[in-house]
Amino acid sequence: MCANNSRPSATTGPHAKLCSEGRISLYCFLATAGLVLVPSVPQIYYGIVPNVWGAVLWGPMLYYALINMIIRFVLRNMEYQVAIRASFLGFTMAASVLVICFAPVPWQQFGVYGCFMSFFHYSEFLVIAFANPRTLSLDSFMLNHSVHYGLAAAASWIEFVLELYFLPEFKRWAYLWLLGVTLCAFGEIVRKVAIITAGRSFTHLVQDEKHTDHKLITHGLYAYSRHPSYVGWFYWSIGTQVILMNPLCICIYALVSWLFFHDRIYVEEYSLLYFFQSDYARYQKRVPTGLPFIKGYLIE
Repeated sequence: MCANNSRPSATTGPHAKLCSEGRISLYCFLATAGLVLVPSVPQIYYGIVPNVWGAVLWGPMLYYALINMIIRFVLRNMEYQVAIRASFLGFTMAASVLVICFAPVPWQQFGVYGCFMSFFHYSEFLVIAFANPRTLSLDSFMLNHSVHYGLAAAASWIEFVLELYFLPEFKRWAYLWLLGVTLCAFGEIVRKVAIITAGRSFTHLVQDEKHTDHKLITHGLYAYSRHPSYVGWFYWSIGTQVILMNPLCICIYALVSWLFFHDRIYVEEYSLLYFFQSDYARYQKRVPTGLPFIKGYLIE
């Protein structure tokens, strides 16, 4: 999307520049988060907000609505579509911070979860805008990844609320949820470093045709894992459920994520062996996939 109108963004490395859609998304994400937080924090802290259930949300929602009106007035077409998504994720980040700071203690974990969710989806778009702008699209936000992804998220929210109601003490038992923060931070860093390292060789979709600039990446994290971006996503997804202390979803997310990456890596490596032939076969022998008990597509 960006490569067509921003030639400097087509390169990666120390002189790479963020393309126009990437810059718009960054401005909207940061501006929305800041413009929601800056007036809301003192209003809530000093008790200016009415003592009515849900009233703390009125101000942030109003600020977010005003920001969206400005975006609609200023931007059009694809720039508007990018901006409105980045603004939504910025608002989600701001709302999550407010939950951490002012919500009842049992709900603070949900705020931490919201921060990781909003940052993950926004940073997916931003990193692609920097590393491989020719593949950038609205799908790069990963907000509409799949119906199953949305159902899994909804299931985790339902489990959290039900267990918070019936077993509130369990949700913060021994602060084990902080392990989820570590897993999410680890997964986020690994995935984004992997995408930047791969540069123009990284795409969100499995490719069935080799592009002229598609190279076999074997340095950096790829020297230790053939699929570090999947490793990061795998542990990040489990970490989100550890933060929420959702025992059922921890097990379900781990199983479903493992099955998803098992099948995806198998299909992807079939293409990679076709693209790079003996070079990739030798690479397979030196470096594991990085995910437990997943070997990929191996030539016997």
